[in-house]
Amino acid sequence: MEVPVLKLVLFFLSLLISSFSVAQGTSWCVARSDASNQALQTALDYACAAGADCSPIQSSGLCFLPNTIQAHASYAFNSYYQRKAMAPGACEFAGTATVAKTDPSYGSCMYPSSQSTAGGMPVPTPPATVTNNPNVPMTPLTTTPINGGGSTGLNNPGLTPPVPTTDESKASLDSIVATSSMSVMLLLVLSFILHPMWIS
Repeated sequence: MEVPVLKLVLFFLSLLISSFSVAQGTSWCVARSDASNQALQTALDYACAAGADCSPIQSSGLCFLPNTIQAHASYAFNSYYQRKAMAPGACEFAGTATVAKTDPSYGSCMYPSSQSTAGGMPVPTPPATVTNNPNVPMTPLTTTPINGGGSTGLNNPGLTPPVPTTDESKASLDSIVATSSMSVMLLLVLSFILHPMWIS
């Protein structure tokens, strides 16, 4: 009678591990299809200046084609998002980006899917060095302490990712679901393991 219980415990344990893996799945940050080209260009300039690896979307890069603002912005947004370890708020770009669960890679253009494949956390360069679109005015990158000091900085309502006061992102919801599912599955496994002890 212990063999079926052991099989059941192993089944639930494998189910627990697989559900945790799926809930902690990979996500990508891509440009919203309803964003205007001007807003996407401004956000693309910001992403490239703030640490995204934009070399693959240059004319000699593997992700240059299709040569559209939508495609280039998606690659840059995702590079920034992955380099920031998919942190809440790292896929905002003033409302021009969204988190996707399907891999946007195509042909030889591979979108990074983690911080390690995106090249880690680079040191940001000043936006003045970005010249993707000379028609969009650029302001220098300034930061102030989180606890105040003016209207610029980490809580600037512009393109700077906000410091979240509450975490309502999909990634956070997935984490809560994964943690809850994991807890329930763990309780089920423990109940099956301890069940023979309660009976005797």
